[in-house]
Amino acid sequence: MLNRFSRRTFAKLFGAAAVTPSALHALPSPAPETSQVSGPRHFPQGFLWGSATASYQVEGAVNEDGRGPSIWDTFSHTPGKTNKGDTGDVANDHYHRYKADVQLMKALGLQTYRFSVAWPRVFPQGTGTPNPKGLDFYNRLVDELLAAGIQPFCTLFHWDLPQALEDKGGWQSRDTSEAFAAYAGYVAEHLSDRVKHFMTMNEMASFVDIGYRDGRHAPGLKLPPAGVNQVRHNAVLAHGLAVQSIRAHAKPGTKVGLAENAHACAPVIETPEHIAAAAKAMRETNAGYLNAVMEGRYTDAYLAHHGADAPKFTAADMKAIGSPVDFVGLNVYTATYVRADDSPAGFAVVRPPDSYPHMMSSWLHVGPEALYWGPKLAAQVWNIKEIYITENGASSTDVLTPDGHIYDTDRIMYLRNYLTQLHRGVSEGVPVRGYFVWSFMDNYEWADGYAYRFGIHYVDFATQKRTPKLSANFYREVIARNGLA
Repeated sequence: MLNRFSRRTFAKLFGAAAVTPSALHALPSPAPETSQVSGPRHFPQGFLWGSATASYQVEGAVNEDGRGPSIWDTFSHTPGKTNKGDTGDVANDHYHRYKADVQLMKALGLQTYRFSVAWPRVFPQGTGTPNPKGLDFYNRLVDELLAAGIQPFCTLFHWDLPQALEDKGGWQSRDTSEAFAAYAGYVAEHLSDRVKHFMTMNEMASFVDIGYRDGRHAPGLKLPPAGVNQVRHNAVLAHGLAVQSIRAHAKPGTKVGLAENAHACAPVIETPEHIAAAAKAMRETNAGYLNAVMEGRYTDAYLAHHGADAPKFTAADMKAIGSPVDFVGLNVYTATYVRADDSPAGFAVVRPPDSYPHMMSSWLHVGPEALYWGPKLAAQVWNIKEIYITENGASSTDVLTPDGHIYDTDRIMYLRNYLTQLHRGVSEGVPVRGYFVWSFMDNYEWADGYAYRFGIHYVDFATQKRTPKLSANFYREVIARNGLA
């Protein structure tokens, strides 16, 4: 597995606690007449600026209001599985502090917010009778967001599979794919009167490969290649069946997509031969996930590579997997550099040298071009008309100064460079309609626990106090200008 797959693995440490708009210190808002002006560093009118979190990483309240256990509850409470034994039992306590968190979002100027629904809150056993108290939390959250003028984007699965389903085989079983579709349709039916964008899944490439192949994430399995490939197939099948179920149950006008950490392939040098190689790589390095979804088929090279270990599937499976989506969300952190090659594939992936610069997380190599070439090649290869950057961000040491500030200039460097490349693409007509910084606040970073901070708001997990970092001020300025700051 490439290092980039681990990234989302870390991307969420929690946050919760009231913070007033005055806490957003440092940078004043620009005058109204200067924001939203078209110019060489501005984004198109209507471009959406948002941020994101995920249920298990921020909510806490794992035993409240009828929520059932998830595989992450089980995994994190298994000795030796997470950093220092950290769990998401409390996390950011967002379940209780969501109103204050939404006010903090409003103070930042967020136009949209991406959250995920915890499947075991809504269906504690994964299937069967829904839990109304679980759904009520998301009704309250959505209403609070809308009252603050923030557009909700909903992800239906961000890795917290009900433990009851894992006990029956989890993603190794096709039954889980069908259970997910039923759950997705139910949630969409009840939220789509207010939520207009649903993502079926977040980073299939992460929860499959890290959780079922490498064993470093829940449920902590190390399956043989054939087993991993079947899990991968069941995941993309679940996505496709969920798209069909959402369309059958959601209100008219609802848009459906997914958020995938596809390899953002970039040419090592921007010459025709390397650009052509990167386009080939975009398709083949994503053959098991996003390409299968967009084309409704596995590539010949993918099936040949796995041979007897290739997944078992039917034509009906592939038709469901290829169900048309309205948009594609790309989680982009680092670039996969590609060069032209004389091999049958026509490309080769260039591994970064040991000296390659990275953020606090060793896997998070700084590759701003990913936010240009990733969306550009995705639109070109799969003819996508609407793209969102559903995650982009960086880990930092984030040390509080004696005066109570966090001067995370490294994160600002990262964001400014990536947004510059995104602006380059949008200016050329790449159909990116919005951007979600990861993450809104520090949160539980999966197996890494609370050791890595990705938020633009600092969270003291002992007191649950949220403090805007310098990067929050930077992002606030970007939103106010609708352009680079």
